[in-house]
Amino acid sequence: MSRTLFVTTALPYANGSFHIGHIMEYIQADIWVRALRMSGHTVHFVCADDAHGAPIMLKAESEGISPEELISRIAAERPKYLDGFHIKFDHWHNTHSPENTELSQTIYKELKQAGLISQRSIEQFYDPVKGMFLPDRYIKGECPSCHAKDQYGDACEHCSTAYSPTELINPYSTLTGTTPVLKSSEHFFFNLSDPRCVEFLLQWTQSNNAQGKPRLQSEVLAKTREWLGTSLEESKLDDWDISRDAPYFGIEIPDAPGKYFYVWLDAPVGYLAAFKAYCDKVGLDFDALQAPDSDTEQYHFIGKDIVYFHTLFWPAMLKFSGRKVPDGLNVHGFITVSGEKMSKSRGTGISPLRYLDIGMNPEWLRYYLAAKLNSRVEDIDFNPDDFIARVNADLIGKYINIASRAANFISRHFAGELNYLGDKEALAAEYQALTEQIVSDFEAREYARAIRTIMAQADKINQAFDQAQPWVMAKGISEASAEQKAQLQDICSRALAGFKALSVLLAPVLPELASHVAKELFGLGRDFIWSDAAELPTAIAPFKHLMKRVEEKHLDELLAIEASPTATAPTDEVKPGGEAIAPTISYDDFLKVDLRIAKIIDCAAVEGADKLLRLTLDLGEGRHRQVFSGIKSMYQPEQLIGKLTVVVANLAPRKMKFGLSEGMVLSAAHADSKQNPGFYVLEPFEGAEPGMRIL
Repeated sequence: MSRTLFVTTALPYANGSFHIGHIMEYIQADIWVRALRMSGHTVHFVCADDAHGAPIMLKAESEGISPEELISRIAAERPKYLDGFHIKFDHWHNTHSPENTELSQTIYKELKQAGLISQRSIEQFYDPVKGMFLPDRYIKGECPSCHAKDQYGDACEHCSTAYSPTELINPYSTLTGTTPVLKSSEHFFFNLSDPRCVEFLLQWTQSNNAQGKPRLQSEVLAKTREWLGTSLEESKLDDWDISRDAPYFGIEIPDAPGKYFYVWLDAPVGYLAAFKAYCDKVGLDFDALQAPDSDTEQYHFIGKDIVYFHTLFWPAMLKFSGRKVPDGLNVHGFITVSGEKMSKSRGTGISPLRYLDIGMNPEWLRYYLAAKLNSRVEDIDFNPDDFIARVNADLIGKYINIASRAANFISRHFAGELNYLGDKEALAAEYQALTEQIVSDFEAREYARAIRTIMAQADKINQAFDQAQPWVMAKGISEASAEQKAQLQDICSRALAGFKALSVLLAPVLPELASHVAKELFGLGRDFIWSDAAELPTAIAPFKHLMKRVEEKHLDELLAIEASPTATAPTDEVKPGGEAIAPTISYDDFLKVDLRIAKIIDCAAVEGADKLLRLTLDLGEGRHRQVFSGIKSMYQPEQLIGKLTVVVANLAPRKMKFGLSEGMVLSAAHADSKQNPGFYVLEPFEGAEPGMRIL
């Protein structure tokens, strides 16, 4: 039965470019949407820039432009990312739009009419240096729940607890570093603690949707229980502060001069605004599709860091403003690089734009992420070595290998015609059953399981091809009997039927490659749909190269640490050590570099390297580290053994020709190597011990 779905991803904030976390989420959603469309369902896939709030206003102010100019500049770069990774939204909007203004104000009025908006004076943090009330994200302090340090003023990124900024322990302004003062201000609240909201949320969070599937993943449901409890009496929900004072870049609250909606109220409304703009563009009835009793299913793909807003505020806002509530939230974890949180400065960040600019195939990344994604709220890791091995082994060595070998025999000896001996119906039935399994896995967002099954089938096809040894049969093909020729044709035809089926099954993940296979190799005048997998092909065009292998140099270039720009110094500026002092950083920035005392346990020259010494270091970790340092010209190895030195302990390990280097030994050097060519290893005073941190 055909379904209609409305699908969104979380709105990216319009003060910066996409990062790899955005791209992972969009690819995950795009695969799901493509899989559903291949089943014949109608899917409306939209998103928008989250364009309001103090960060937008302050960044624009710092650049001397208007907020509108800033969000327009950011919006202009979005297509390069989306098109580059074959992510096909039906419409991309932004929350600074007439549709979002109208819908946000209308929803507010409807919630007010329902008795769920209240107003009261609160004490709010004010930055006396900046001269403004501080938005939550410009206040940091210690979480009142888990006591994690440097948490923002609205929610803890460590334990996901939501709170008011005044509950933070030892708060400070991130704008000026000063301790904020409290001032009174009149604010508006959405009464989330109202028994009607609590009872609805208790029911909604643990109910099934129209497809009989839970609206929330088990991990997400468990998290909501921490806030909701299991009954009205257990609920810990507080009313939600939905207003902010001028100056603020956002949507004005009706009949409240100088008051604006907090960005988290109008941002999710941006889902509806984007959908409405799309409906108006293509002639769909938005109101009918969003009516409470509409058959249109509504799904949101989001990260685990914004669960609180999407499982509590958003469905309650929709319910009590008379709108359809979400049928499901598809929540994912974060992406790490080689087991570490992303950080450009440490070489553990991945720039999506850099990925595209250096010519890496976007479908390599789509495949790699799909091979790791599932329906659970789990972090996934991007490992460079694993990326190379998986893409080359699976896509090149297994999948494309089938066509590259079998198609050449068919083109050379049978003019591109395919023919089968024996039971063709059984072969078609096998691929029909396989397709049903893969379709089920994709719809359940069990992408990794689907990929494992597809590659197991690729192994099976390759094994059958190898056992038949068609290259042996083809050697004497000109003198072979009709029966022998038919056997060769059958062997290759079955392999290519398998290749076509695999191409269909991989189409949501590799849309461009699958489209090429469908149209160029098998002569379809359209892209694949699921039923094509069981349709045995009768002809194939001459095989042409489909995909290059990943090379180690690609990953080296992708993960290379970009040098931070330094300020241009005046010509008369003193340059100690031959170079100007670097731009000022905050103490928080300094603390990101973990400098530790290390004892040099052993030291040796590196065979084949002119400048390197291999140092074995004790950092008090209960193990030794290996670090390569370009100081061979200054020291004999025996000079360093037993010495203490200083090491950057949290620098991402670097794979070198001679082995893995797990840190960096600090040394001093003059910027002009001709004036002073030396590197001088730092040595701490007596009393320092391995493992001590430099503060």
